[in-house]
Amino acid sequence: MTDVSTFAAKKDALRKQVLARRKAMSDIERIEKSLQLVDHSHTLPLPEGAIVAGFWPIRDEIDPRPLLDTLRQKGHRLSLPVMTGPSLIFRSLERDTELFEAGFGCREPGPQAQELRPDVLLMPLAGFDASGNRIGYGRAFYDTTIAALEASAPLLCIGVAFSVQEVDRVPTEAHDKPLHGILTEQGFRSFG
Repeated sequence: MTDVSTFAAKKDALRKQVLARRKAMSDIERIEKSLQLVDHSHTLPLPEGAIVAGFWPIRDEIDPRPLLDTLRQKGHRLSLPVMTGPSLIFRSLERDTELFEAGFGCREPGPQAQELRPDVLLMPLAGFDASGNRIGYGRAFYDTTIAALEASAPLLCIGVAFSVQEVDRVPTEAHDKPLHGILTEQGFRSFG
């Protein structure tokens, strides 16, 4: 096995382990912990009036929708990701935005919604460590998107997950960029 395939195999094994822990949570526990995100909304280091990109939860992910509504009430403009091939674009999310079924069980705004460049990404993930390294789902949508967005302006990347998704150490490569922070039901933690 080459170094690259060994690295990928380690990351994949860790991803499976963390996702199994998340899946083992009860529905009630998932709902309660998702609602607790709102309790920590005031601790997020968001610029005033920021454009915040959230996500539509799939499978057993933490549900950021109550948090997003709270951020909207605080004056932030919201958007959701739209898959456009190897990267993502972001379209405006208003109370009356019509959402359409998308891949992987997501819902996304249609082409009539305004495309926005977010200042902040609230990102789903499989796992994270105490240094802010993250494990995604292995398709690199966010990695590609972050690189493109950072080329045009500063970007604040915050993972949103359950605390059970934390691991001792995420294997990283030189091109991997750590999160600026993580928000779990236990609160917000800043990384560097």
